[in-house]
Amino acid sequence: MRYLALTNNDRQQMLQAIGASSINDLYSAVPQQFLLTKPIDNLPLHQGELEVDNFITNLAKKNRHANQGMFFLGAGCYNHHIPATVDHLIQRSEFLTSYTPYQPEISQGTLATIFQFQSIIALLTGMQVANASMYDGATALAESLQMALRLQSGRKKFATFGNIHPDYLDVCNTYLNLNDASFVNEISSECAAAIVQYPDFYGNIADLQHIKQQCQANGALLIVVVTEVLALGLLPAPDIADIVVGEASSLGVGLNFGGPLLGFFACQKQFVRQMPGRICGSTTDADGKQGFVLTLNAREQHIRREKATSNICSNQGLCATAFTIHMSLLGEIGFKKLAMLNHSKACFAFDELSKVKGLKILNNNFFNEFAVEFSQSADKINEKLLAKNIIGGYCTDNKMILAFTELTSDNDIKNLAKELKEILQ
Repeated sequence: MRYLALTNNDRQQMLQAIGASSINDLYSAVPQQFLLTKPIDNLPLHQGELEVDNFITNLAKKNRHANQGMFFLGAGCYNHHIPATVDHLIQRSEFLTSYTPYQPEISQGTLATIFQFQSIIALLTGMQVANASMYDGATALAESLQMALRLQSGRKKFATFGNIHPDYLDVCNTYLNLNDASFVNEISSECAAAIVQYPDFYGNIADLQHIKQQCQANGALLIVVVTEVLALGLLPAPDIADIVVGEASSLGVGLNFGGPLLGFFACQKQFVRQMPGRICGSTTDADGKQGFVLTLNAREQHIRREKATSNICSNQGLCATAFTIHMSLLGEIGFKKLAMLNHSKACFAFDELSKVKGLKILNNNFFNEFAVEFSQSADKINEKLLAKNIIGGYCTDNKMILAFTELTSDNDIKNLAKELKEILQ
C-alpha cells in the first residue's frame, strides 16, 4: 500500500512557492532521452510480495558475475580481489551504521578511520592534503573544475590532454554549462587549468612534467585524474600537480554493478580553503590524549549554503572505510607488489595479443589495460566473445580497451588470444 503524506493542494503550494508551474519544470535540465514517458517494460505492476520476490530472483539469474568466466572489462571500474576481512569488518555496527561524525566526542573510531583514509590518499598522490572522500571519480573531477574556477577568477576554459574518460567529461560538462565554462584542446592564458588522466582512457601514460611546464607558462593549474588508484603503486606520484582526483573503488569496494564508488580529492595545502567536502584532523584533548575532529566543513550541511564549496560531497564513510581496511592489509610493500602483478599480467597479454593477426595494439606504454584496434566493429567482436562466455573489453567504434588484474590468469589471456584469432580469421 502506498502512503503519500502530501495532498495535491500541498504540492501546488510548494510549486507556487518556488515559481514552478508543474513538477515537470523541476526536470527541465534532464535531457529528454533520459526521461521516462511510460512504465518500464517487463516490470510487473501491482503484485504481491511473493510474486515480486520470485520475479526479481529470476531476473537476477540472468546476470553474469565477473568471476563466472573470463573477464577483461575495465575503463574505470576494475575487478580486483577483495579480502574477506574487509567485508567482515565493515559490517560491524560501529562502521555500518555510522553516516557522518557530527558529534566527535562519540565518533572517534569513525574520525580515526577517515584520518587514515586521508593520510593514505595524500601519500599515494603526493599531495599535502586530502579530503574525506567524494561520491566517485567523475564528480570529484567536476568538483576540481569548480574549485579551479574559484581559484582562477575570470578564467573560463579548461585544456584537456590525451584521452579523458568520456563519462567523466559528460559529468563535467553538466557543471561547466552552469558556469559558462568550456573545454579546449590547447592551453592558453584563458585556461583555469589543464586536465590530464593518468593513465588515460586508453591506458596511455602521459608525461606530466611536460604538461606542468605549459601550465606554469600560462598561469594555469594542473589537475590530474586517476581512474585506477592501484596505478599509483607503480607509477610516480603526480606530486607536481595542483589537484589530484580520482576513483578508489578498486580496493575494498569492488564492482557492485557499477556502484557505489569512491571518489578521492587531494590538493596542495595553499588551496585547502577552496577544497570541497570536509577534512578530519588530529589533535590532543584536555588530558593530552590524541583525538580527532572535523577541521574543515565547507559543505552545505555545516555552514550557510552561499558559503559552501559544494553541495554534493558525502564522506562515503563505509566505502572509504573499506578502502582503508584493504590498504592497511596490503601495506606499502603489498600495494606495490599488487600493482606490479597487475602490470605483469598486462605485459603478458601484450605479448600474446601481439601474435594475433587482425588486431593492432595502440599503446606504447600502459599500466594494467591497453587498447586494441580491429578492422571491424569492436561491439560485434564482443558479442562473439560473449557467446563463448568471455566478457571482453570496453568498446568505442573499432577499438576495445582490455583490462588485466591479479584475477586474470595466464590461461585466460591465452584463451582470449586464441578466440580472437579464430574470430578475426
